[in-house]
Amino acid sequence: MNQGKNQHHKKAQAGSIRIIAGKHRGRKLPVLAAEGLRPTTDRVKETVFNWLMPYIHKAYCLDCYAGAGSLGFEALSRGAEQVTLIELNKTAAKQLQANKALLNADNITVKHNDVVTFLKNKPEQTFDIVFIDPPFRQNLVSQTAQLLAQGWLSKQALVYLETEIAAEQLLPNNWQLLKEKIAGQVAYRLYQVQ
Repeated sequence: MNQGKNQHHKKAQAGSIRIIAGKHRGRKLPVLAAEGLRPTTDRVKETVFNWLMPYIHKAYCLDCYAGAGSLGFEALSRGAEQVTLIELNKTAAKQLQANKALLNADNITVKHNDVVTFLKNKPEQTFDIVFIDPPFRQNLVSQTAQLLAQGWLSKQALVYLETEIAAEQLLPNNWQLLKEKIAGQVAYRLYQVQ
């Protein structure tokens, strides 16, 4: 009897993300439990994509620190042209690949890589919308932002940033804050490159 409880507990640790709107609306995608993985909540995701609604169609999106892929898959469902997901955790990256296959999404690219290492490469393309939702308390935001500013962003690109409230970050001077909200211990902001 105890064994059944343990198996149930294991399943409960993993979970799923739900696509809120668009082509894949209502689809649930499995998420594996991985350390530091915090899928963006539906409430926050809803707000973010309301902010992005005028810009998402045909956009080229980069999801840094993709984790469960919650933001990237939502962008795809809502009409993004192409989505690149970068995830360092091998298990999480494999799950992203599996979810890409579940959705039959040819226009998603999964990169099993460290974001900072990836962004130090010469940009092969520019992105219209970038999601930065790194693991908390690792001071990754400033470094990621400075690297993105070196040729990765299209003209007037939008950058979504999700951090713990107290996070110190040095952002490029030409990033203008458009929207900002606080939910619990999390601050989320939308910037536009000027």
